[in-house]
Amino acid sequence: MFWLNRYMERADGLLRVIRTNYILSFDMVDSSDFHWKDILGMFAGLDEETIKLNCESTAAALQYLISDTKNVNAIRSLFVKARENARGVQDNITKEVWEQVNHLYHLINQREIEKKMKDSKAIEILDKLTKNSILFSGITETTMPRGQGWNFMNLGKFIERSMLTIEISNAHFNKINYQLSNPQDVLHWKNLLLSLSGYELYLKTYTGGNHNINVIDQIIMNKNFPRSVFYSFERIKRNLNDIIEETKIEGGETLQKIFGRLHSKIMFADLDKLHNAGLQNFLVSTRHELVEFSKQFSRIYFSYS
Repeated sequence: MFWLNRYMERADGLLRVIRTNYILSFDMVDSSDFHWKDILGMFAGLDEETIKLNCESTAAALQYLISDTKNVNAIRSLFVKARENARGVQDNITKEVWEQVNHLYHLINQREIEKKMKDSKAIEILDKLTKNSILFSGITETTMPRGQGWNFMNLGKFIERSMLTIEISNAHFNKINYQLSNPQDVLHWKNLLLSLSGYELYLKTYTGGNHNINVIDQIIMNKNFPRSVFYSFERIKRNLNDIIEETKIEGGETLQKIFGRLHSKIMFADLDKLHNAGLQNFLVSTRHELVEFSKQFSRIYFSYS
């Protein structure tokens, strides 16, 4: 149940990135914009030469990111692994959750998917996949009983969500060499904010000031933004505490201490110090510590080495 939701959240996040980049790619004229090269580098596991050869082709990028079974992070691969996990815990998830995962599996494995991705119907496929991914979240939220399984599902979901937010944000800030003092127009951040479904909230919340700083504030520290790192960490903390309290497993207190330090790092982050190398180190170290926490959690609860 933990990994079911991790795979589904990763697929959902990637679909948002792909759809945003696909739509904005028609208007990209500035070399600083976020291109397929960046996304392929994060999600396709390709060498630099292959990325260079394919980054200008939308059809090639979509093939690698959506349907290439050799890519462990392709949407098809993620839905296949999610279905395998859902099948293994069918007695612990609702019929509706299983049916939606199964529906997504069959949707992504339709023969005409790859053909449509190469023509003007690509946006139809992206919209259908995105809507059904969102539907999975809604079905899970409204049908799953609240209990230990629910806590494991949400822990996986918000670990994955915070990792994606950090990775995507880091790639975008790398574009400006982490120079927060060099003003950027809000349009420069449109791709990032749309990829995290936060553009509309940003326009309503931040009416002035340095857009670079405002973007960092929203994606890292905004407690009301459901894809901010802080929001995800709050949810992780809550579900982790519930799991530990219920299971009483050895090592639980250690996990709480590890995550407590990470949670405090975000809660008390100083925006004035997040400039240049400070921002880069902050994002990279936060992701590294989150990965280590996830590994330790898996060792304790799933006996992973």
